[in-house]
Amino acid sequence: MTVSTPWRRLPAPARAIAAATADAVAAARARDDAELDAAAARLAGCDQAQVGVVLGEAVRLLIERLHPDGLSGEDVQALFEQCARDAMAWTDLDVDTLVTVLTGALGVHDTAEVPRKPDPKLLDRHAILLLAHLLAGAGEPLEPYLTAAFAEVARSETEEMP
Repeated sequence: MTVSTPWRRLPAPARAIAAATADAVAAARARDDAELDAAAARLAGCDQAQVGVVLGEAVRLLIERLHPDGLSGEDVQALFEQCARDAMAWTDLDVDTLVTVLTGALGVHDTAEVPRKPDPKLLDRHAILLLAHLLAGAGEPLEPYLTAAFAEVARSETEEMP
C-alpha cells in the first residue's frame, strides 16, 4: 500500500500502523480473509498500546458520526448485531472479542473484569471488522478518520496531566 500524503509526516511506527490499518480495512471490505489475517498480523507486530488507541479512536469517531445524538443501549446492541452478522457471513468471529473492541472504543470496557488477555492479532482483526462495518455504514473513506485518530493521539500526548 502506498502511504498517503498526510501519513508520510507521521513517525515510522505510526506510518506502519496507518498502512497496516488501511490494508486491513481494504481486505475486510473485499471480504478477503487471507489478506485481513496478513494485515492483522502486521498490526499485531506494532506497539499494541498505540494500535489500540488509534483503532479505538477511529471507531469512536465513526460511531459519533453515525450517532450524533448519542447511543442508546439499543443502538449499541444493533451495531454489535449488524457487525457480527456481516462478519460471520464471510469470516470467523469471536463474539467476546468483538464485545471487548466495541466496549473499549466506547470507553465502558473494564479490563479488570477480563478473565484472559485477548490475543493482540484477534483484537486488531476484530477492531478492523468493526471499523470496516462502520465505514460502510457511513459511506465514507478511512483516511479522514485515521488522520483524525492520529491527531487526537498527538494532542493527548502533548497535553499535560493536572
